[in-house]
Amino acid sequence: MAGLHSSSRPSSSSSLSSSSSSSSSQQVFTSRLLLLLTLLPLTLAFFAFVLQWRGGLTDPVTRWSPDPFQFPGMDNPGSNVGSDRRSGSDCVDLLGRSKSPAFPYFKDWKFDVGSDLNPKICIISSTSAGLEQTLPWIFYHKVIGVSTFFLFVEGKAASPNVSKVLESIPGVKVIYRTKELEEQQAKSRIWNETWLASFFYKPCNYELFVKQSLNMEMSIVMARDAGMDWIIHLDTDELIHPVGAREYSLRQLLAGVPGNVDMVVFPNYESSVERDDVKEPFTEVSMFKKNYDHLPKDVYFGNYKESTRGNPNYFLTYGNGKSAARIQDHLRPNGAHRWHNYMKTPNEIKLDEAAVLHYTYPKFSDLTSRRDRCGCKPTKEDVKRCFMLEFDRAAFIIASTATEEEMLRWYREHVVWTDKELKLKLLRRGILTRIYAPMVIIQGLRDSGLFGSVIQSAQMTLSKEIKSSNTSRVDKPGMISSRKIGVKETTATARRILEIPNETSYESAIPPLSPPILDGLHIGI
Repeated sequence: MAGLHSSSRPSSSSSLSSSSSSSSSQQVFTSRLLLLLTLLPLTLAFFAFVLQWRGGLTDPVTRWSPDPFQFPGMDNPGSNVGSDRRSGSDCVDLLGRSKSPAFPYFKDWKFDVGSDLNPKICIISSTSAGLEQTLPWIFYHKVIGVSTFFLFVEGKAASPNVSKVLESIPGVKVIYRTKELEEQQAKSRIWNETWLASFFYKPCNYELFVKQSLNMEMSIVMARDAGMDWIIHLDTDELIHPVGAREYSLRQLLAGVPGNVDMVVFPNYESSVERDDVKEPFTEVSMFKKNYDHLPKDVYFGNYKESTRGNPNYFLTYGNGKSAARIQDHLRPNGAHRWHNYMKTPNEIKLDEAAVLHYTYPKFSDLTSRRDRCGCKPTKEDVKRCFMLEFDRAAFIIASTATEEEMLRWYREHVVWTDKELKLKLLRRGILTRIYAPMVIIQGLRDSGLFGSVIQSAQMTLSKEIKSSNTSRVDKPGMISSRKIGVKETTATARRILEIPNETSYESAIPPLSPPILDGLHIGI
């Protein structure tokens, strides 16, 4: 037994030795692993620091902010911002801080048209708006990928203080309504075709519709010459909301459209203002009513009565959206909302998520401004001759006949969403929605001082022009402001339908249309 015990001792001793060595090696391995895990992130951090210090790595915050150490909207103690604001014009104060006569926003992006990014997108618009509306509108669309703008201007937009600033922006071409322009458009193809005929010789909205169509026809030629791939007709109270792509980018959205598609339809959403004192709709309005095309039918018709709130239709104005057309041979406008082709029926798709945000009567002053642009009589019969949509007719009559107090009360009842319970209910059901992206982008541009910088960069040239003449650009020789397309002034400019042999017949142009109505329901204001 003693021999047996003595023979087992070496075996036990070697076992203990083996266990001790394996435990020791495991501890060494663990120590080395912990050291490696500690050194690895420190090494990567040091490497990133060296690259950034030497200019080899762009920090996102540094790149996208107006100053390497400053976010948009923060004051720089070393700059003379306050004196710049006091010395600048009122328009500079309204549109944002100015730091220098350059483009301070997005340091690596100069907003110029020389970009090689594809597809190339242009917007055509007919406008009489001032800088407080057109500058945010232009630069917002530049941010989402639009490179070129064809602006047909008249009224306030054609005045020197506005037009000179617009002309200074890269990628913006300003076209004035001159006598020469009207004579050229009177000889155009669509002026002498039947599909637009029902809109001729009528005032107000009909006249604007004809002007827009003629301007769209001219812009197709300009877009082709500029090498554009897509063209969109948009008003300056509308913003494209390009959701549905990987990024918030119209360029990326259209890049994903199949090559056999000729036209892309953007259903429109309508602004739903919550106050009667809105001054800057693009940065103060976040609630919108969804389009019929983006809602289940049972949700749309099931909430139709509550959504109209006593107005004639689901939307105050149009509901048939806007569209983008691929630049190609034989392209033509088909009214302000669609495009067509002389040789074929365009292959079109309607987007499931992206939309056009229409800021409809967002300011109380919009009631009187529309009234002042139209000379119709405020009667139910005469307004039919001037306006295509029922709400526009009612708004014109109220603005022409009511007192300021009555107008404000009417505006609150028919335009402003004051019922919080109803808002919450329709938001939950998906009729209403909140959209913040355009608001954030435009506010960021404004806070950066971009709009003020654009204005200041044009002030030197503008001041020389103002000194030489105090008259408006539209009153200079060659400029006209009273001549109206659609009014029979001379036989030379009248349409000559009977003189056009073998004219092809086309369907009438697509006008602004209201959304579908609930059967058996008609509401008059």
